[in-house]
Amino acid sequence: MPFYEYVSEHETGCDYCREPFTILQKMDDPRMQRCPYCRRPVRRLISSPNLTGDHSRAPSTHDVEKAGFTQYRKIGKGVYEKSAGKGPDIISSD
Repeated sequence: MPFYEYVSEHETGCDYCREPFTILQKMDDPRMQRCPYCRRPVRRLISSPNLTGDHSRAPSTHDVEKAGFTQYRKIGKGVYEKSAGKGPDIISSD
């Protein structure tokens, strides 16, 4: 669900709506028409999306082993080969 910013349409709004405030709404929810506190008219602001360039990385083989897990990679249909940790070298559905 996205966050939307609203602000009072008039300078006479309350302390809450005189400055922009943020509301979490579903995309198909109707726009908020009035301040939830003073009931004065509000308008939705146009704002940029929150995009970050920081993406989480997959754990390394070392991280997997250090955490005590076993990691497998698929090498065929129903066949997996161990790539990190303790356990059988091959797991097969046969």
